[in-house]
Amino acid sequence: MIQHFQYKSLYENNQLPGWGFSFYFKGIKLTGNYLKNGDIEWTSPKPSKEDEEKIRQYIHDLMLFHVYE
Repeated sequence: MIQHFQYKSLYENNQLPGWGFSFYFKGIKLTGNYLKNGDIEWTSPKPSKEDEEKIRQYIHDLMLFHVYE
């Protein structure tokens, strides 16, 4: 489960889509960028292969809820 999820715009005045995010997963801080097409660029070491798809879905759902609604 993701804990302490935070995000912020990558650009001043939110003029362009793109957000930086951070959260903790299994006690490890992960960071990345959520791009306008839904892709994720990791700025921290990537999560394990078995966790990555689950985490991507969590992030996508959170961004849809917080940014697009």
